[in-house]
Amino acid sequence: MPAPKRLLLLADHVHPYVYRQGFPQGLGPLDLVLAAGDLPGDYLEFVATKLPVPLVYVPGNHENEYVHEEGQGRVPPRGVINAHGRLVRVAGLTVAGWGGVPRYREGAGQYDPGEARRGLGRVGWRLAWARRPLDILLTHAPPLGPHAGSDYAHRGCEELTRFMRARRPGLLVHGHVHEYEGKKVEYTDPLSGTRVVNAYGYRVLEVPARS
Repeated sequence: MPAPKRLLLLADHVHPYVYRQGFPQGLGPLDLVLAAGDLPGDYLEFVATKLPVPLVYVPGNHENEYVHEEGQGRVPPRGVINAHGRLVRVAGLTVAGWGGVPRYREGAGQYDPGEARRGLGRVGWRLAWARRPLDILLTHAPPLGPHAGSDYAHRGCEELTRFMRARRPGLLVHGHVHEYEGKKVEYTDPLSGTRVVNAYGYRVLEVPARS
């Protein structure tokens, strides 16, 4: 049986424990960093330079993952992996990514139901082709259920819920819903058995690596 993996989860908030000169002192060994959206690109690059492990992220709905460079304008952060709409194999884990949120206004970082169905359908096809179980689904929006926000902009995503229950990842990591909403940190979805974790701020957890 493969050894459990130790993950650092980030989302939505530049946490002072992470964004400090002494980071990662006191954090312990890690295998992977997962960033669930709405984090500045320079923050992602900072974490990537401080840790000798991969950093996988999905974009949020505020388009702040870019880095501003003189003469080039906005460029994607370097040294990290954008998993939106992709299936990636990293640190012995299979990770699927879906960034953004269900559309609630005009602008980028959002998707309509049809866009989500098609995009997640392509991810599901790649997963079937790979013939591997899905270890982690990394998203910005939450699925339907206890972590859905109380307002329309932070509602749960029906298409993510369908994908989760069809593909049964061991873990779903999301952001978007902040701690002031009073949501519990994690729960287990009763139909898929998936552990659903809100990554707001930072969290460290262990997950089994499924062979």
